[in-house]
Amino acid sequence: MKAVIQKVAEATVTIENKIQASIKVGMLILLGITNNDTSEDIDWLSSKIANIRLFNDVDTMMNLNVNDVNGQIIIVSQFTLFASTKKGNRPSYIYAAKPDVAIPMYNQFIDVLQTKINTKVETGIFAANMKVLIVNDGPVTIIIDTKNKE
Repeated sequence: MKAVIQKVAEATVTIENKIQASIKVGMLILLGITNNDTSEDIDWLSSKIANIRLFNDVDTMMNLNVNDVNGQIIIVSQFTLFASTKKGNRPSYIYAAKPDVAIPMYNQFIDVLQTKINTKVETGIFAANMKVLIVNDGPVTIIIDTKNKE
């Protein structure tokens, strides 16, 4: 499982000209799922996201997590995080989980993360063509791979 975490001043996900999700201060998370991801990956990554200190304290040090600042989260499924670009110019997505595996894991990830943060987790729609608009604050962008925990 891979996550690209972007600290945002605001973010919006639009599908077919309708706003699906919109937040102010918080994080937009692009989530990629691969075939060998497990519930352990979900638990570890959701805890890491809920507790990661990306937000400034009164001394402008990144010492606060999303709950500390009453921030919000949008999660967007992103199979392209598992693109392989080793051969040719067209990325291969053979490492990305197919929908029958990815959708239940995506939903489980949302449910588990929801138990760890103070506000409702907003989402895109799995496999939809989404327009994602963010105002990256900092900019701060962090990539976390559950297969690279050490």
